[in-house]
Amino acid sequence: MSRQLRAAIIGSGNIGTDLVIKALRHGRHVEVVAMVGIDAASDGLARAKRLGVTTTHEGVEGLARLPVFETLDVVFDATSAGAHVHNDAFLRRLRPGLRMIDLTPAAIGPYCIPVVNGDDHLDAPNLNMVTCGGQATIPMIAAVARVAKVHYGEIVASIASKSAGPGTRANIDEFTETTSRAIEVVGGAAKGKAIIVLNPAEPPLIMRDTVYTLSDFADESAIVESVERMAAAVRDYVPGYRLKQAVQFDRIEVSNPLNVPGIGTRMSGLKTSIFLEVEGAAHYLPAYAGNLDIMTSAALATAERLARRTLGNAVVA
Repeated sequence: MSRQLRAAIIGSGNIGTDLVIKALRHGRHVEVVAMVGIDAASDGLARAKRLGVTTTHEGVEGLARLPVFETLDVVFDATSAGAHVHNDAFLRRLRPGLRMIDLTPAAIGPYCIPVVNGDDHLDAPNLNMVTCGGQATIPMIAAVARVAKVHYGEIVASIASKSAGPGTRANIDEFTETTSRAIEVVGGAAKGKAIIVLNPAEPPLIMRDTVYTLSDFADESAIVESVERMAAAVRDYVPGYRLKQAVQFDRIEVSNPLNVPGIGTRMSGLKTSIFLEVEGAAHYLPAYAGNLDIMTSAALATAERLARRTLGNAVVA
């Protein structure tokens, strides 16, 4: 039998629970052996225990006391930005070489979008999965950027209010800051902006994302091809990821109120509008919670890449 990375998940809320179910069902080279929470009565811990995973409700301190702790290769953190700072520092003191995959907007480590830079930072001790909006939209900005220079990228992520748990709601500011920065660092835009909308509609709507870029003029058919190719790559690990309608283009002249670097006070350029829908796999929450599905799917895809890098010939391709 091939060796697997042994993993723990911190956080027994929506994201952590979805991740443990997804990893147990679909993880090829990642074995979840522990789940950590702070509420002994949480549904996530109860589900994990029924699935044969060792659990503790005593936080990372409790994890450190579990017999499996010394066998861990990687820890997923699905808590909050503030909690992750504490968790990373605590675990790093006990196990300096332990790898962390951060599903919060804390951004201690480099940003990771599997289809854009998934292999670039696998040696880093802490990998940050940006945000749900970032995972959904930054691939599209990167798709435009590989055809034309992108001066400005803006994304609007609209998620069902019912899919936003306490961690998501506590991290709204971090969401916008981290996503905006990742649009620039990973997506390739000179300037980025991110907006999140918690939609209270009933019945709940599937996650929708809108991406706008302002770029140099370029072959529009080449941008469409790049966008469609990128969308297909994301679907390899998020089957419910799809373009909602055809890519739209406008040739415009704009002022520069946001002081986007390098374009002066006014510029003519190509505005590209991309409309996305992300339907979840419904492993834990209903299909409308695509925001959870894309985060947990991206984190698991990153761990699988890490397994192939770490274990080398010990894994089966």
